Amino acid sequence: MAAQKNPAVAIIGTRGYPSYYGGFETAVRRIAPYLAERGWDVTVYGRPGGVVVDDPHRDPRVRTLITKGLESKSLSTLTYGLTSTASAMRRKPDVALVMNVANGFWLPLLRARGIPSVVNVDGIEWERDKWSNLGKRVFVTGARWTAKHATRLIFDAHAIGDRWRSDFGVDGDFIPYGGDERDELPIEPGLEHRKYVLLVARFVPENTVGEFLEAAEELGKRHDVVIVGSSGYGGELDERAADLAKRVANVQWLGHLRDDDRLHSLWQHAGAYFHGHSVGGTNPALVQAMALGAPVVARGTVYNREVLGEAAGDFAEPNPQSIIEKTEAVLGDPARQEQMSRAARERFESTYTWESVCAAYERSLVAALDSRRS
Repeated sequence: MAAQKNPAVAIIGTRGYPSYYGGFETAVRRIAPYLAERGWDVTVYGRPGGVVVDDPHRDPRVRTLITKGLESKSLSTLTYGLTSTASAMRRKPDVALVMNVANGFWLPLLRARGIPSVVNVDGIEWERDKWSNLGKRVFVTGARWTAKHATRLIFDAHAIGDRWRSDFGVDGDFIPYGGDERDELPIEPGLEHRKYVLLVARFVPENTVGEFLEAAEELGKRHDVVIVGSSGYGGELDERAADLAKRVANVQWLGHLRDDDRLHSLWQHAGAYFHGHSVGGTNPALVQAMALGAPVVARGTVYNREVLGEAAGDFAEPNPQSIIEKTEAVLGDPARQEQMSRAARERFESTYTWESVCAAYERSLVAALDSRRS
């Protein structure tokens, strides 16, 4: 009797493995090795320059394939998605895990080749301020194609699932992002435990970065303020952060950090972590902050409230005065900081561990395979 072949999965729509660009890449760094350990043949498609080739944590069982595309804000996802899909059609894996609804345009090609697809739909991209009207139309059209042609869908928050059921009439699997628990890490030189305000965000308007920078001007008169992130393309918010760090002695702008130990230490020791993301589901940075016990002050969106729960964080309005008031209230109350830190860890452990997340991804992939066989 011939030995049964390991199931093969192609992961499409990220910058590759291992990569440290964003939430999808963080997820793939955990999902791909998990599947390889479970006997899957795993191929991750990526982009030139997106993969950290000498990463000591790279799992050699995971294959990375780099395809060509156009490097631009508006066309990169579509073009790399197309070339990755074309390669997958030639290689014919048993199932494809596709990230981002912009790749929904290429799902009919996978279907025509007999490759079932599991699509992580991400957030409500067509509501993000960073996209032009044309870009928003591309995303909403990609979402319609995804709803029609995907074998299974993954929603990283219940609220995202609600939107897809109401807007497109389809259901899917709830699978959030995970985070890493860590032993205590050394504090960043020059900072004190629970005495500083932290922001970690990509510099786009819907992450409330502009409002936080205004608040940091005032907060920096009395507290240390640490800002992590950038736009990746330069621009007004980067210029404002650089100017603020030059003018206000207590404000540090660290840009984009690839050093997980350093970033995790900043969350672990923060006095108040402001999370201003407003569009999207379960945000990986928020989950990681919870895993590390950061006292969280978040913008009061339905997504942030779902992830944190009322006990694990406090909620601010998207304006500088509210951000100042909420973060200073937490900074000035050590007992409250401890309660928020403990509640955040408990909330993380109940829902957002990587073990449970990766197992749920495998179940969704197996279900897509079973639907093809039936």
